[in-house]
Amino acid sequence: MSNTMKRLAILGSTGSIGQQTLDIVRTFPNKFRVIGLAGGENSGLLAKQVSEFQPQLVYSALKLDLPGKAEFSSMEEIASHPDVDLVVIATTGKTGLTPALAAIRASKKIALANKEILVMAGRIITAEAKQHRAQILPIDSEHSAIWQCLRGEKGEVARLILTASGGPFYRYSPSQLAKVTAEEALQHPTWKMGRKVTIDSATLMNKGLEAIEAHWLFSIPFSKIEIVIHPQSIIHSLVEFMDGSLKAQLSFPDMHLPIQYALSYPRRLPNSELPRLDLVRVKALNFEPVTYHNFPCLRLALEAAKRGGTYPAVLCAADEIATHLFLAGQTSFPGIAEIVAKTIDLHRGIANPTLDEILAADTWGRETAANIATKESLC
Repeated sequence: MSNTMKRLAILGSTGSIGQQTLDIVRTFPNKFRVIGLAGGENSGLLAKQVSEFQPQLVYSALKLDLPGKAEFSSMEEIASHPDVDLVVIATTGKTGLTPALAAIRASKKIALANKEILVMAGRIITAEAKQHRAQILPIDSEHSAIWQCLRGEKGEVARLILTASGGPFYRYSPSQLAKVTAEEALQHPTWKMGRKVTIDSATLMNKGLEAIEAHWLFSIPFSKIEIVIHPQSIIHSLVEFMDGSLKAQLSFPDMHLPIQYALSYPRRLPNSELPRLDLVRVKALNFEPVTYHNFPCLRLALEAAKRGGTYPAVLCAADEIATHLFLAGQTSFPGIAEIVAKTIDLHRGIANPTLDEILAADTWGRETAANIATKESLC
């Protein structure tokens, strides 16, 4: 990275990843400048961010009084604005899909934290990125780890190995899982994340979505993507090459590091505020095989990935509805997978969908999942 200041647009600035991205900007005020901010319903926090970083472009899901010269813009306008060098997409769900496409068609670099964009429309997103020479830089710790392991490598990849902490309930019995509360599920043992991602991590849906992301980000077939349980969350992913050599990326479990790497790429920046890994204190790193019977969401995600077409979009839509219902106390922890499974079973997929067909599948999935929950009251 040269001495030129990199100009950022941060979509989803009030969420967990967005806030941590702004932490990095605060640490390096001479390296990064915020051009655009987009927030959801937390208008109070967004107003504070706008006041602090003085962006010229702002989007808010709720009414917001803009100070100074700030201009209200759509997320698509912010993502494609000529003054923006890098777009951080830290929204959740389908919200970031059309802004991502706008950024890609403007040949922007994208730092991607939104899983659903590639899960729903990976074929379209990657094709557009290739056509417009737009680079997608992963923020997720697992994909950042793979990206770092692949740098400088030209040999054929034999396997990608995604690690999963297992979440707080990996050793629970089915009867214990049936009693899990939202408050318990939000207490992840190693990571601090947003509510939706934290629940997805508890059900292991998150790891299935990450496998789909990895397939599109690195052009690796699903047959070469594996998942292992690694409770310490120190090794974030591994790459095995055709000669049997394994490369792994290790660091303290803190999202600031992969965020900073995406922002500063292709250089690394020294940051004394980031926690350092002490291997002597860690002492041991453990690995276990994945057990699918207690965590059907992971199996459902991988099955939807293999079916392809509109199935992953329906998976994301149904999971979002089911997770919301669980957090609201309207379904049980196992009910999340039941709602998703029933929704997918009812779906009639389209093999090579257009963007409109993907968005229609998303709408159908949300409506169907909500109807299933209402009719069957899966509490």
